[in-house]
Amino acid sequence: MTDKKSGNTAQPSVQTVLTHQGREPDDQFGFVNTPVYRGSTILFKTLDDIEAQQQRFLYGRAGNPTTESVESIVTTLEGAHRTRLVPSGLAAITIALLSCVKAGDDVLISDSAYEPGRVFSDGFLTRMGVTARYYDPRIGAGLAGLMQPNTRAVLAESPGSLTFEVQDIPALAKAAHAGGARLIVDNSWASPLYHQPLALGADLVVHAGTKMFVGHSDAFAGTISTTEAAWPDVERTRRELGFFTSGDDAFLVARGLRTLAIRMKEHQERALDIARWLESQSDVVQVLHPALPSHPDHALWKRDFTGSGSLFSVLLAPAPRASVAAFVDELKLFTMGYSWGGFESLCLPVKLGKNRTVRPWTVEGNLFRLHIGLEGVEDLRADLAAAIERYTRAR
Repeated sequence: MTDKKSGNTAQPSVQTVLTHQGREPDDQFGFVNTPVYRGSTILFKTLDDIEAQQQRFLYGRAGNPTTESVESIVTTLEGAHRTRLVPSGLAAITIALLSCVKAGDDVLISDSAYEPGRVFSDGFLTRMGVTARYYDPRIGAGLAGLMQPNTRAVLAESPGSLTFEVQDIPALAKAAHAGGARLIVDNSWASPLYHQPLALGADLVVHAGTKMFVGHSDAFAGTISTTEAAWPDVERTRRELGFFTSGDDAFLVARGLRTLAIRMKEHQERALDIARWLESQSDVVQVLHPALPSHPDHALWKRDFTGSGSLFSVLLAPAPRASVAAFVDELKLFTMGYSWGGFESLCLPVKLGKNRTVRPWTVEGNLFRLHIGLEGVEDLRADLAAAIERYTRAR
C-alpha cells in the first residue's frame, strides 16, 4: 500500500489504518481495543430474526467482533474485497487451493513454495483426484506453456522463503487467467505494506499471519484476501471445512498489526545492514536477499515491491557437517527454530532436497536462513562474525 498524505481522511496512510481500523471504542464501552470475544451460541430475539438470518453474527464459528477487526484491517491493506482469518498460514493455503479445484483438476505450484503447502498438494490433493505439478519460480510468462485445460489454480510465493526467487506476478496472472485459472500469491515475506499482489493481477492473497502480523511468536494465524469474484468460493470452502480462529488468537493478531509498520521498517533496515555486511565476508559465497543489487531478481523486486522483509539466506563455502554445527551450536543471540517474524533473531540451516523438484538446488556450500530480529545490529553482526570464524576453523 502506498502511503497517502496525512490528514486525508478519504485515503488514510498505512500507519493510520493499522492504528485505527477495526476498533470501535463506542461499541465497546470506550475500551480502546476490541476485546476477546469467546462464544459459540449467539442469541436471536424473535422467530422473524432467526428466520431472516440477517444479524451481524449468527454463530460463533462464522466469526465475532474480534476476528472481524483483524479481517477489516487486512482487507484494507491488501486492497481486497474481503478477508478471512483462519487458524494458520497452512490453513490459508489449503482453503485457497481447495476453493479453486474439484476432482480431476490440476494445479501449478512454484518450486520454491512453502514446504507444508507442497506436502498438502502432493498428499491430500492427490488423494482427492487433483494433480499437483511444479514450475520454475522464474518462469514468468512461460507459465502459459504449462497450462492445461483442467488447470484451475496457480500458487506463487514471492519471494520463496528459502531461496528467495522473486516471481513475475503480472506475467503469471496473465497466463493463469488466459488458461481459466486463478492465481494465489503467498505474500507473507513483504506483507501488504511492501507488496500488493491483488493490484498486480492475483485473485487470492494468503498470509502466514503467524509471522509478521502477529510479530511476537506467540500465536498462529492465517489470512485469505480475495477479489470479489473469488470470495464466494473461498467463504464456502472455509465454512464447509469448519475453519475458525478463536477470539484469543485474533486478539493477538490485532495487537501485532498495530505495530506492523514500525516493526517492518526496523526489520527491513536491520536485515539489509546484516545482508550487506555478509556480502563482504570472505567465506560467504552468496547472500540471497532480493533488495541487494547482486540478487538476480533485483530489477523485478524494484518494479513490484516498495520494501523488503526480515528474512534472507546466506550461502557459505562448502564445508562438512562439523562446520555447520560449529556455526549454529554456539550462537549467542541467534537461535534455531522454525517460523520467523518475531522480535528474536533466528538462524536455520537449510537442506534443499524433496522440496525442489523442477529446479534442483545444485549450488555447492551450506545454506543458512536468517530472520533478523530487533536486537542491536552490532550485537547480531558480532554473533555472526564469531559463527563464521568457527565455521572456517572446523573445515
